[in-house]
Amino acid sequence: MVNAAKRVLVFDSGVGGLSVFDAIAASGRAFELDYAADNAWLPYGLKTDEQLRDRVPALIARLAEQWAPEAVVVACNTASTIVLEQVRAALSIPVVGVVPPIKPAAAATRTGIMGLLATPATVQRAYTDDLIAQFAGGKKVIRFGSAALVEAAERKLRGEDPGQSAITEAVAGLFGAPGGADIDVVALACTHFPLLAAELAAAAPRPCLWMDSGEAIARRLAHVLAAEEGAPSVRRAAFTSADAARASLRAFESRGFSDFSHIAEAPSFEVAPLLRATSV
Repeated sequence: MVNAAKRVLVFDSGVGGLSVFDAIAASGRAFELDYAADNAWLPYGLKTDEQLRDRVPALIARLAEQWAPEAVVVACNTASTIVLEQVRAALSIPVVGVVPPIKPAAAATRTGIMGLLATPATVQRAYTDDLIAQFAGGKKVIRFGSAALVEAAERKLRGEDPGQSAITEAVAGLFGAPGGADIDVVALACTHFPLLAAELAAAAPRPCLWMDSGEAIARRLAHVLAAEEGAPSVRRAAFTSADAARASLRAFESRGFSDFSHIAEAPSFEVAPLLRATSV
């Protein structure tokens, strides 16, 4: 019987893309999933546009050359808003990016007041302004940017205490803003943030809906690849920082990964074996 599984590379700056990976793995489609993290450059939200344009398309193109996926998911909001078109131009396969879930959040709010939680870079982008103007007209959108939440999510996936300060600051930045007491929906516009959804909800002063893009990305991927129903399989994960990767391997092991690699620095971005999970 021919294996109909579609090979997919999920790419992010760190472990945040695992929230998207989880949605794809739970989609009931036959995918073979690889994961790559540019964790040496984490977080992307603190890098300049020029730095990301110079690095990320070349890195993803080199990974695609070595791993031959049938589609790439850029599971990073910051990278999607800056380099997605460059990545698409560099590849001949479908490239799916992350769009902040402003449209569904605006449709879901009943108070007319919604929150947008993202990295500082995404919060300030004209792209985000355009999405709000297009899909959230007439709604009050309270924005807050946090790079510290990215680090908190990374700590959580390493099995460490994520810490409360970044979570408290983000919740206060939304619900403590003028009109924030009536927020009933928060759009999570960074793929790291769904990994902290439970902590954010527990710290919020009122119940609300915390929305992310994971399921929408999984549906889009299934559509562009015409993926058949079936169980997903996990292949390998690679990282640009070997030391940082070793601290996070258990999060990947728990998702079925056992083949880990290191990605050399530019310009080669050569993938080589890192270590086996059993040696950690």
